[in-house]
Amino acid sequence: MDIGAVGIDPARTVDQPQRSVNEAIGVSRSLHGALSAVLLGTPMAVTIAVVAAMSGNHLLIEDVPGVGKTVLAKALATALGVQLSRVQGHPDLLPSDVTGVTVFSPDSGTWEFRPGPVFGHIVLLDELNRTPPRTQSALLEAMEEQQVSVDGESWPLPRPHLVIGTQNPIGQLGTYPLVESQLDRFGLSTSIGYPDAEVETRLVLHTGGRYALDRLVPVSDPVQWQRVIDATASAHVVTSVAEYAVSLVRATRTTGTVRLGASPRAAISLIRSAQANAVLTGRAYVTPQDIQAVAVACLSHRLIAEGSGGDGPALVSRIITEMPVPVT
Repeated sequence: MDIGAVGIDPARTVDQPQRSVNEAIGVSRSLHGALSAVLLGTPMAVTIAVVAAMSGNHLLIEDVPGVGKTVLAKALATALGVQLSRVQGHPDLLPSDVTGVTVFSPDSGTWEFRPGPVFGHIVLLDELNRTPPRTQSALLEAMEEQQVSVDGESWPLPRPHLVIGTQNPIGQLGTYPLVESQLDRFGLSTSIGYPDAEVETRLVLHTGGRYALDRLVPVSDPVQWQRVIDATASAHVVTSVAEYAVSLVRATRTTGTVRLGASPRAAISLIRSAQANAVLTGRAYVTPQDIQAVAVACLSHRLIAEGSGGDGPALVSRIITEMPVPVT
């Protein structure tokens, strides 16, 4: 039978959800390869950056100056085919410097909104913890509700919208601790660390790093990137795997040394990140191992321990070790 004669689109004979997931798998692997050519010797940071882009989770990079935090953000924007909107954190930064401001136009005789840098597809808030809490709070609505309110009027942000925050270790000069509500809005956190001697030698010989950025070409664009995020969210999660993720999150709230555990928002971020990890691995379904692969990045920065009760990554790793793994 000529299927065209009965009004059936031949393209529709291929399962659309599967085609979408296949596209997401291809883009995620291309993105991983592009970032790996720039950020040498740090596979975990590259993977977490790809998971953030695929899942739509905001990313926090915590590390000492000079190890490539900004380079990673620039590489991600270039590979995704968008302009990086950069804000340099400093103690005098005002909320309007980030969100935008309403100004009076003499030509039209009306007030006009001038959007701030937060209206980019990828927004880099460099050294975020050098900004005062007042400015940090200006980001809360943008990161959670995908909009900005100025002078009583709300303005939608572009889609996709990814905030990348970098912060120096607390205790360095001129830093302000990020408040709990700010930390909770970052779906994932990672660090880069100092490279080993071989990688550092390659960097000083102009291999990788900023020099590789000049040769980086886009592997996607904003329209396809949004399709990939939507397709990633369709990766199948069975009830037992979802219950496992929730159990890990709830365990952070009852661990004796933790004063503040992970929120329900963290559980949602954990599932979305696990879906992205599954797609990056080449699957359209989530396993307990996907949950484990991203749990430290999703949960550790949200935990506040009492005294010397241990750092976030160690606490999450311990919970993973102790929690029974479901059979799927």
